[in-house]
Amino acid sequence: MARKKKQQIFENIEVIDAGAKGKTIAKAPDGRVIFLTNTVPGDIVNIKTGRKRKAYYEGTAIKYHKYSEKRTKPVCEHFEHCGGCKWQNMAYEHQLTYKENEVINNLKRIGHLNLPEITPILGCEKNYFYRNKMEFSFSNSRWLTLDEINSNKEIDNKNACGFHISGMWDKILDIKKCHLQEDPSNAIRNFIKEFGIKHQLEFFNPREQSGLLRTMMLRIASTGEIMVVIQFFKENKIKREALLNALSETFPQITSLQYVINSKGNDTLYDQHIKLFKGRDHIFEEMEGLKFKIGPKSFYQTNSSQAYELYKITRDFANLTGNETVYDFYTGTGTIAQFVAKNAKKVIGVESVPEAIEDAKQNAQLNNIKNVEFYAGDMKDVFNNEFIKKHGQPDVIITDPPRDGMHKNVVAKLLEISAKRIVYVSCNSATQARDLALMKEHYNIIKTQAVDMFPQTHHVENVVLLELKGS
Repeated sequence: MARKKKQQIFENIEVIDAGAKGKTIAKAPDGRVIFLTNTVPGDIVNIKTGRKRKAYYEGTAIKYHKYSEKRTKPVCEHFEHCGGCKWQNMAYEHQLTYKENEVINNLKRIGHLNLPEITPILGCEKNYFYRNKMEFSFSNSRWLTLDEINSNKEIDNKNACGFHISGMWDKILDIKKCHLQEDPSNAIRNFIKEFGIKHQLEFFNPREQSGLLRTMMLRIASTGEIMVVIQFFKENKIKREALLNALSETFPQITSLQYVINSKGNDTLYDQHIKLFKGRDHIFEEMEGLKFKIGPKSFYQTNSSQAYELYKITRDFANLTGNETVYDFYTGTGTIAQFVAKNAKKVIGVESVPEAIEDAKQNAQLNNIKNVEFYAGDMKDVFNNEFIKKHGQPDVIITDPPRDGMHKNVVAKLLEISAKRIVYVSCNSATQARDLALMKEHYNIIKTQAVDMFPQTHHVENVVLLELKGS
């Protein structure tokens, strides 16, 4: 049996930086890096280590000798336990600094890239209540705080509606007020929870696979339209209709009220038949005069106002004159493709999710955009010589891949066809740096701009403009 490594205590250690995944960084006396989860750069603390790796420790601050000047008081009562807004205790201007630094460090250290003068990160005007989509889970066995456990008090009601505790798939933190989505998000969620408790609607138990109330999704568009989708583990027509009727009567402003009966092992909705109870089966988002039809399964950037800023930067980087053929890879529901279409000769969008492509086609028709085409398929399979022969040599390529970045075959094909300009939008600058490193012999980096889509978290988007060498 392997011996358990002994925990260590390091005293009076200064936290010096913030790194990937929202963790902060300190240095141990032996020179190894310590990754922390409960500090802010500038704190001076005692640290208890957890796991020790070859090159670093993972630890927790157990005593604070000095609090950082970069700190600010978290606005959310759930901050200590939730883990969703990990940087809420850091003043926003410092969040932006560390996000920008992470992007630059990834591009330089991972990609070994020569960067032009960096355009400063674009901050988000709304630091709170900026998300248009939230998902909450129900549980009949909510997560208890240490104080509650130590109190030895009998807790009669363990029902919860909130978020999963990090690393605990079966424990839900009950949320009273979340600062990520504007009203009436909190009012709707709390009404459903209280109605469920009062009328004895069983809350879900993931271990036993039992109960009635399973999850809920709330979308609140920039247009003010509201979508609520409640997921029930089993059908109980009387209880289900009682809840849905009460919800629609109490919140008549709900545009789309839908539900799903899902008794399978996981709670993903993408393979489920979602039923309309009242209103429309969709809501609309708007951006610069364009309308986008959003259904329960639709992908849309979760920060509407900042998505507009991101897309404006993307369009600016593309520098279209109206004569270009544009390929838009990982197009999702075609938002970027339609946003730039008026400045291009034609735009070809490709996305692996067929439902997203159907949304893209419907939205283009809705917006009367006739110079866009959309195709469903895996990028590495679709993007071939036949595709290029059919649609023509692209002058500009816009690519916005998922966190894993682009498949190496896609990168190879990009280099082969050698479009004059590539605009690479990324939600993960580490994989972006990896991909750009494969392209640096053929392309120069002209501009790079980080965009903060998610204040109070470590997540950051980055847009890079590439130009073909010698073009």
